[in-house]
Amino acid sequence: MTTARSLHGVASPSMRFRVICAQLERFPLALIQLAMRIAVGTVFLKSGLLKINSWEFAIKLFEDEYKLPVLSPWLGAVLATFNELTFSVLLIVGLATRLATLPLLGMVLVIQVLVYPLAWPEHLLWASILIFLLTRGPGVLSVDHMIAGRAKPAPT
Repeated sequence: MTTARSLHGVASPSMRFRVICAQLERFPLALIQLAMRIAVGTVFLKSGLLKINSWEFAIKLFEDEYKLPVLSPWLGAVLATFNELTFSVLLIVGLATRLATLPLLGMVLVIQVLVYPLAWPEHLLWASILIFLLTRGPGVLSVDHMIAGRAKPAPT
């Protein structure tokens, strides 16, 4: 284990940098995955709760500002609220995480393309987190991990 004291004994700056990087890589990925799930899940959860608490305003937003093609404002509000409340909670607790990322990624795409195309930095951040969780999973601090642990066959 490298300490701060022994780090000064390392000869070159590049070697010190490698030692620091090695230490940083020891940070638990599960904590990062948990933070990602909570961060992006909370964004969608708050949006869904806001819609539920101001339903008439939510429909008005879909009529006047969002103006989604094909869907009526009422249906758009219902679908968005359902997705935000359902899949954000699944994401936060880490249950069916990979599946839960898909409708949220779909929402990000719709919002980016049809509603707020200039807000791409924020949407890119959300999409990046969701794609990471889709491809790497929720981590060991999740219900998915607990279920997978119980689903493994007993050693013989």
